[in-house]
Amino acid sequence: MYRYILRRLLLTIPVLLGLTVIVFLIMSLIPGDPALAILGSYATPENLARLRAELGLDLPLPQQYLVWLGNILQGDFGRSYTLNRPVLDEVLERFSATLILAGTSLAICVVLGVVAGIVSAVRQYGWADRIITLLVLIGISVPAFWLGMLMILLFAVELRWFPVSGMYAIYGGGDLPDLLRHLILPATALAVVAAGVIARLTRSNMLEVLRQDYIRTARAKGLDERRVVFGHAFKVALVNLIPVIGVQAGFVIGGAVYIETVFQWPGIGRMLVNAISTRDILLVQGGVLVVAASYVLFNLCADLLQHWLDPRIKA
Repeated sequence: MYRYILRRLLLTIPVLLGLTVIVFLIMSLIPGDPALAILGSYATPENLARLRAELGLDLPLPQQYLVWLGNILQGDFGRSYTLNRPVLDEVLERFSATLILAGTSLAICVVLGVVAGIVSAVRQYGWADRIITLLVLIGISVPAFWLGMLMILLFAVELRWFPVSGMYAIYGGGDLPDLLRHLILPATALAVVAAGVIARLTRSNMLEVLRQDYIRTARAKGLDERRVVFGHAFKVALVNLIPVIGVQAGFVIGGAVYIETVFQWPGIGRMLVNAISTRDILLVQGGVLVVAASYVLFNLCADLLQHWLDPRIKA
């Protein structure tokens, strides 16, 4: 077990280094001059040259990357041009809001997806299976941001059941019930696609397990059907579902960029949209790197959990 964990951790290092290269190159290839965006009407040739030198933009691209990477390894993500505060502080502050949204969305999609997949597999070709299959196809096909706007129009504007946007009420809010009221719509909109994917794979894995000989033997011995399904079949199917859940955890964090913009959620996605529009390169690089690294770490945790449940799995 420990050798497997060590091997997986060592394999994660080049992946994270590759992420830093990709993030840096993508931001470097975006057209526009950050110094010009910062100075605006004060952008004289002298001011531009001085600011580029201060920001290190006058250095060759490989040297810029090495300086940036060296600073990151020391925990220094730089300073935001527009916010005038450390990038890491801003990213972590916004990322906590994103984790609340993504964590709630992941819990919703796992519960809905697993339950729907089990019911669909147990009632194969029945009316429940057909309805769930139809809903899953619709859910996978609907863009999360479009569904979010529809939910705002229906549940917030027309029915007035939930707030339109934000994380807390402007006046008189700030407690847990207020947070939950603001969280329901964006978390549900973000969870629909992931729930559909988990439901489909749960159904296929459950059907494969339910056809095994030992399941037939358990039923022939008169074992209760619930115990057969949940005590035997689902335990085996869960091992193959864990990596899928890890991938969907990364999906909901990445998809939070759109949902946070639609619902004005004060998370890292909304921060990235604002930073890109103002050409705040260090803030964008720090935000994207944290999101991408969290995606890698979620998948690493999923792999380790899968190996713990089934030690026969090799790296």
